[in-house]
Parts: sequence; C-alpha cells; structure tokens
Amino acid sequence: MTLAAIPEVLPTSPSHPEPYFDTMSPRNVTALVGKSAYLTCRVRNLGNKTVSWIRHRDIHILTVSSYTYTSDQRFQANHHPETDEWTLQIKWAQKRDAGVYECQISTQPVRSYSVTLNVVDLSDNEDLPESERDKFYSDGSDSYHKMFADQVPTATILGGPDLHVDKGSTINLTCSIRFSPEPPAYIFWYHHDDVRKNPPVISYDSSRGGVSVITEKGEITTSYLLIQHADLSDSGKYSCSPSNADVASVRVHVLNGERPAAMQTGSAGLSQSAFKICIFIIIIYMYCTMYLSIQLQPLRVRDR
Repeated sequence: MTLAAIPEVLPTSPSHPEPYFDTMSPRNVTALVGKSAYLTCRVRNLGNKTVSWIRHRDIHILTVSSYTYTSDQRFQANHHPETDEWTLQIKWAQKRDAGVYECQISTQPVRSYSVTLNVVDLSDNEDLPESERDKFYSDGSDSYHKMFADQVPTATILGGPDLHVDKGSTINLTCSIRFSPEPPAYIFWYHHDDVRKNPPVISYDSSRGGVSVITEKGEITTSYLLIQHADLSDSGKYSCSPSNADVASVRVHVLNGERPAAMQTGSAGLSQSAFKICIFIIIIYMYCTMYLSIQLQPLRVRDR
C-alpha cells in the first residue's frame, strides 16, 4: 500500500460522485497520557468504498471499516453514519502513540487525510502548549470530556522494588492493576536476567517447569506469578506488562544461604543492642545490691 495518496478530492462528476474528505475535520489532535485519543475524518459520498486508518511511522493498517487489524486492543474504529465520521479511538494513550495517522479511502489511487496526534502529560507543564491548555479545562468539546472520563490504569508489583527469597523456595510475585475501566485484555510477565537486552515473555511450558500464572479479573485485576524451587538463575528483574497500563517491575534476589548486607547490618545491630542492654541491667543490679548492703549495715550493728 502506498502513501503517495491524493489528499482531498472533491466530486468531479455529478452522475458518479467520488468520495471526498470534509476538510473541516481537525488535522491536529491533543490527548492526555493514559486517556483515550479520538482521531476523526469525515468522508462524503463513500458509496461502496471502505475507510481505513493507517499509522504513518510503520505504515501499519490499524482498522478497515469497523474491523481492527492490530493485536494492540487499545485501537478501535467507530463509524457515525449520521455525520459520515470515521473515528479511530486509541485507549490509554501513551507518548509513543504520538505521530501522524492517515484516514484512507479505498479509491484508485487511494485518497488520504492525515491527522497528527500529540500526547501530553499534564504533570509536565512544559509538555502542554499554552494554546492547548485552556481546551483541557473548558466545557466546549466532547472529545476532551471523553478523555477526562477515562481513569488511568496503574500496575504495581507488591513488595518491591527488591525481593529476597531463599534458594529452593517459591517466588510469589503479585501484580495489581487499578483504576482500569475494564480488565486488561492480557498481562505478560517478563524475566530480565541481566544478559538479554530483549527479555522473552515467561513461558509456562518451558523446560524449567514449575512456573504458573493465576489472574483474577475484577475492579482490581491481580496477576500472580509463581515460580517453584527457586534457583540462582531465577534472580533478576521481573516485569508485569498489562495491555492497558505501563510496565511495573521488581528485582528478585535468590539467596544461597546468605543474607543481604542490609539484613546482616540489621541483625548485627540488634545483637549488639541486646548485649549492651544486658550489661546495663547487670550493672544496675550490682549497684542496687551494693547500695542496699551499705544502707543495711548500720542496722545490723545496732541489732547486735
């Protein structure tokens, strides 16, 4: 498929009107990180042609008509016949989604209408142009209302950032996904062993065995990664990657009888403190005994 497309073409023949784009559709769209982005093109006289959305940077077909042609389930196509609008919705937008998208009509040659998506983070004031800032706080746009209606899904691995387990025990990692309007479509676990730059998805059918994942979906979705009979090779960084949230990571240390320096320091400090307390109690006891002995000595003399 070529991107050398005719931008907008008005109908040239009254008897056989050709599809064309309504150029009033916005060419630039700004979305918030973690919210939904809505890219829209309005097509007149579509007839028996189809409308597709293409991501420009990799020429990837995202949708054709109302069908989605990508494994990333954040992308969804919506058609509004009453307005001739074809909307590409990108759920839980991330900064990597920014770029040019093309709405294409299946004519010969293909006709294309490009829309530029900007994804900004309101926590970074410099990230949002001043000209756009007021739009996010105004009441005049449905798209911005939709963006604010979304919650920002967040993934967290409990007990991080470091976990220490004994060799031979079970590694139990718990990843919680909160603030999600619906459970994630999938959750992948990765193991970075400090050797591979591109860590593989943890396989439950690997030759290692003893690896299982339990996922409970609900208002808070929880995924449990269980690795039995932990070995030193199981040490490393583990990441929980839901379809609708940023990656959460934790570093696991499998110990072969040793203890982390922090734990050793804590134990030593505790032993020394206990020893000092015992010495102090003994000194107080001896002092009290001597004091009482001195005080009672005159009484014993009188009694004689």
